[in-house]
Amino acid sequence: MNPSQTKKVLFVGQVPETVDFSDPALPRGFDAAKIHAGIAVGMQQMTDRGWHADLCLVRPDESATQALELQLARTPYDCVVIGGGIRLPSASLLLFERLINAVHKAAPKAAIAFNTSPPDTGDAAARWL
Repeated sequence: MNPSQTKKVLFVGQVPETVDFSDPALPRGFDAAKIHAGIAVGMQQMTDRGWHADLCLVRPDESATQALELQLARTPYDCVVIGGGIRLPSASLLLFERLINAVHKAAPKAAIAFNTSPPDTGDAAARWL
């Protein structure tokens, strides 16, 4: 990639209103509003770094893979960051696997990164860009 070109990052997370906040794998006190606020911070940090950042929020069901594949078909990304809310809860393992395989298939040249919470999404992408 030409360094003068704008880097493109896709942040993939779960629709906050569909998260099971009773899952002990998630930080205590998290709720949909806090996740939305964290996403806004993470997206702004990537914009501040001069990157083009898109957000793809998926539902924890069969539609997630299709939504991600459609987004990846629209734009060639340099990095795809998968959020901790998808990776951490053991109940989300199948969803996580589906999404990783969708990225692998639809965007084989994109780096894959993982955040620990929405506000460190920019740092996760920076490790690979």
